[in-house]
Amino acid sequence: MLCKRCASENPSAFNGEIAIHFSGLKGLDKPIVLLFPQLRVCLKCGFTEFTVPEKELSVLVKGTAVEGAVVLDESVDRQKGKVPSPGTDG
Repeated sequence: MLCKRCASENPSAFNGEIAIHFSGLKGLDKPIVLLFPQLRVCLKCGFTEFTVPEKELSVLVKGTAVEGAVVLDESVDRQKGKVPSPGTDG
């Protein structure tokens, strides 16, 4: 396949680990989406492509964790500076 950016015929496949964060201060209260995609990297210009799986894409659309998606979703009580125990209000 040709690179979509530079038309090089020099792409290579790699395994990746990607953490997608929502931007801005409001993003601090949203889950971090973890991906482990197959990356297609152009070795001439660096252009890289990957696909976000359906469940993780739902998290990006909704801004909340979705069952079965790989996310880091730790609610932090910023005033007390601690992570609440599961099943408690802090």
